[in-house]
Amino acid sequence: MRSLLFVPGDSERKLEKSLQSGADILIVDLEDSVAAGNKEDARRIAAEFIADKKAGTSSFFYVRVNDLSTGLTDEDLEAMMAVRPDGIILPKAQGGQDVTHLAAKLRVHEAEQGIEDGTTRILPIITETASGVLAASTYREASPRLSGITWGAEDLSADIGARTARDEDGRFTDTFRIARAMTILAAASAEVAAVDTVFPNFRDEGGFRRECVEAERDGFTAKMAIHPAQVPIINEAFTPSAEAVAHSKAVIDAFSAAGNPGVVAIDGQMYDRPHLRRAERILARAKAAGA
Repeated sequence: MRSLLFVPGDSERKLEKSLQSGADILIVDLEDSVAAGNKEDARRIAAEFIADKKAGTSSFFYVRVNDLSTGLTDEDLEAMMAVRPDGIILPKAQGGQDVTHLAAKLRVHEAEQGIEDGTTRILPIITETASGVLAASTYREASPRLSGITWGAEDLSADIGARTARDEDGRFTDTFRIARAMTILAAASAEVAAVDTVFPNFRDEGGFRRECVEAERDGFTAKMAIHPAQVPIINEAFTPSAEAVAHSKAVIDAFSAAGNPGVVAIDGQMYDRPHLRRAERILARAKAAGA
């Protein structure tokens, strides 16, 4: 995955438009973008949309349910699992135990719907509360369903009482940079994709592109979007370039030709096993993106 586009579950127009975005994953949202009084309509509209469109698009469908503390998660799952979404986004995750809890619920629904056990993946948002940030190390053994780990800044700012998550230059302040870094480390520890958070100002293309480039540099392999116009920029930034692919192939070939030693020399520069692992990951990402 590279791009994940949020789409309000109660907007038929936006759901239909999302199919043309080119996003790897469409996140059909039942949480923040849906008013409290419109949850039931959103479930119905979202379920009908996924049932009608799932077979005809290359995008995967994930559903962001309401978090476990709301009492709405079971109603969300009851409505959505019948149409077999590819994954569930779990907001306000408080630790690996929340993923394990959700996995148990999914197992029951899969059995009821005749879905193979373990098919439905889970992608938690782990930094929307202070306690969630501090529990970032607990996802490693949470569930084989874990497909990635992502983070959010807006709910965290409300939880800790920060007036804003970004400074006057549009960059995250220290507390939120810590949350961002914890997400990368949690994903690496769990050996799943690190997914960067949204960039709210979709009209600031320059700032958004900069944030995508920096995220990929730092270890994120995907980013969430709130507007279809952001998707092509994400796909470009998180698809390894031709130069990166060629260099990675050269590193892998050099190790293979030398009998897979601990270190090799290429054009006067030494490369060790971590460089080999990074090269292999780049080629895997390029293959997944069709590059």
